[in-house]
Amino acid sequence: MANFYKDNTDLKFQFSHPLMGKIVELKEQNFKDFGKFDYAPQNIEDAIDSYDKVMEIVGDICGNVIAPNAEQVDHDGPVCKDGRITYAAGTQQNHDVLTQAGVYGLNLPREYGGLNFSMVPYVMAAELVSRADAGFANIWGLQDCAETIYEFASKEIKDEFLPRINKGDTCSMDLTEPDAGSDLQSVMLKATWDEEKQMWFLNGVKRFITNGDAQIKLVLARSEEGTTDGRGLSYFVYDKAWGGVTVRRIENKLGIKGSPTAELVFKNAPAKLVGDRKLGLIKYVMSLMNGARLGVGAQSVGLSEAAYREALKYANERVQYKKAIINFPAVVELLAVMKAKLQASRAILYETTRFVDIYKAYNAVSEERKLTPEERQEFKKYSKYADMFTPVLKMMSSEYANQNAYDAIQVHGGSGFMKEYPVERLYRDARILTIYEGTSQLQTVAAIRYVTNGSYLAKIREYEQMEFKPEWAPLKAKLVAMTDQFEKACELVAGKGDEYVDFHARRLVEMAAHIIMSYLLIIDSQTCDSFVNSAKIYTNKSEAWNNERFSYIQNFSPEDLNEFNAVKSEELPEVE
Repeated sequence: MANFYKDNTDLKFQFSHPLMGKIVELKEQNFKDFGKFDYAPQNIEDAIDSYDKVMEIVGDICGNVIAPNAEQVDHDGPVCKDGRITYAAGTQQNHDVLTQAGVYGLNLPREYGGLNFSMVPYVMAAELVSRADAGFANIWGLQDCAETIYEFASKEIKDEFLPRINKGDTCSMDLTEPDAGSDLQSVMLKATWDEEKQMWFLNGVKRFITNGDAQIKLVLARSEEGTTDGRGLSYFVYDKAWGGVTVRRIENKLGIKGSPTAELVFKNAPAKLVGDRKLGLIKYVMSLMNGARLGVGAQSVGLSEAAYREALKYANERVQYKKAIINFPAVVELLAVMKAKLQASRAILYETTRFVDIYKAYNAVSEERKLTPEERQEFKKYSKYADMFTPVLKMMSSEYANQNAYDAIQVHGGSGFMKEYPVERLYRDARILTIYEGTSQLQTVAAIRYVTNGSYLAKIREYEQMEFKPEWAPLKAKLVAMTDQFEKACELVAGKGDEYVDFHARRLVEMAAHIIMSYLLIIDSQTCDSFVNSAKIYTNKSEAWNNERFSYIQNFSPEDLNEFNAVKSEELPEVE
């Protein structure tokens, strides 16, 4: 029997991180639920044991239900008929089995049927599901909507909607429109208050909505007449049972075919306001998007794991010139770099998750009592770290998932191009990861301010001050030199104008990311030998990658921008 948790020791390792004790204590708030709920832990060890056992359950379902269903789900896909969506049979089975196991709503409070888990096991479950089927991970991951309802909605709305998550009600976040993709300030779906019925009503169209026919929807809509920017948008919760929303069509996509992406029509659809008016985009969607980007990080790592394992398996089985192809240096290098990228992605995934865990826990504590000055300082610190690391995580892990899926096909050769091997599906599924929930380019925009204000450099210097075993001194020296190089690159770019900074932004963000991810792998290697090879390979590769970026920045002048800007005025010849 396959178990995607038990066959991967890198996952259980995350529960041994020094911050996990602090995370559990904050999440459980002095274990106040012990005795109140029979499954509530009484101490840190008890909580970690619960995490471990539930991950075993999720790993078993992923290995024995979701993964075996993946190929057929990809082939069949969902169906739209009479304005409603029906999942592929395998998708419905996946959902039903997970619901019966009680593993939806992992991080919701116990009073709403959740397990009150921290973000670390929740993200780990998302990684496991993504390894099994990245498309289904979207349906699974949209339970993030419950977190937004819990954080910002009224008690009435919480009591109405949150207990349904653990019972299997599906969710969607309805943000984008035909003329408002990443530019959510342009959303025009109209929300109108009906004084007589004491209800909001929604009218308009939404497009590219993942899991669009869900039972519970969070909808971004324009509530303020005469506005055209983000200040006129509010956030609403909608129940499918209320009617007024129909599915116009399902998009025909390259990959993640089991996850229905829909165009929706709202016609006087009843809805309830979440939180305060005018804060829909400014506050609530931004919070949800950060969670969604963490989810795409987990999805990317899960897919990377699947791609690496398929490539490794094939390389050991495929014989050419009387020996398995894993014995050829060109192949073994591909595989080693794939694993290094995978483990580096996982390292930054859980580092980011721990930051999110702590700041969210402090936020929850602040609802119960006033934070002490020390706690408020920690809250601010970890909130900033989460904001810094989330765009880097999303960009780097999704890019590496694409690269690993590409290289997995390369290891397979011509066979990888055929549908009889899973890597063909993984390659198609991976492509969306650098696009949705903010493209890699938009993640660069989010991250560059932490380059220019020195935040990444300061965090890197903090890692630099940690104690490492003596044998790691040469590798640490490389990272110190790389950090000096990164600092100089920032100085070269600074002061030459915003356009110059914007042009080199991705190079600078990637340089910072390579150093951070190298440090994280080396830190993990101090206590776990399974990371040693990847730490060395990734750091040496990062040195080469950063040298390339530094050389380009060093030899680039503001005048060189003209060559790139010329494309703005280029006109293509008309076809006769």
